[in-house]
Amino acid sequence: MSGNKLGRQKHIALIAHDNRKEDLINWVKSKSDILCRHFLCGTGTTAKMITENTGLPVKKFKSGPLGGDQQIGACIANGEVDFMIFFWDTLTSQPHDPDVKALLRIAVLYDIPVAMNRSTADFLLTSSLMEDDYERNVVDYYSRIRKEHFGGI
Repeated sequence: MSGNKLGRQKHIALIAHDNRKEDLINWVKSKSDILCRHFLCGTGTTAKMITENTGLPVKKFKSGPLGGDQQIGACIANGEVDFMIFFWDTLTSQPHDPDVKALLRIAVLYDIPVAMNRSTADFLLTSSLMEDDYERNVVDYYSRIRKEHFGGI
């Protein structure tokens, strides 16, 4: 990926909390005909389980609580992940909630599409934009901060 452009082949991160892993695997199975045309990555056990259950290659990072969420956040910041599907468990407290919040903040900051449930994932994956290049609208916060604090220096 170069600059703010998402290419035709998206780099998609697949993440799920423990109580949602089966839901994500079932969703990936139902969309494997689309997902097979993209580059997939995911956190620890989720990536392993998706590959085992679907046959799709998924680049594996560390488990979320062991730094995987932060690794994916770094990939977003470096332009190596440009789309995220995150089936999270809203009813169970997670020991790494601050990492999850940081990951979601980075996703918003870098203007990548994010789905956190099946309906949104379906809408995003079947969008006509999935087959085309797409120019993200990443806010230049450095310029904004310089302008606000230093009068545009």
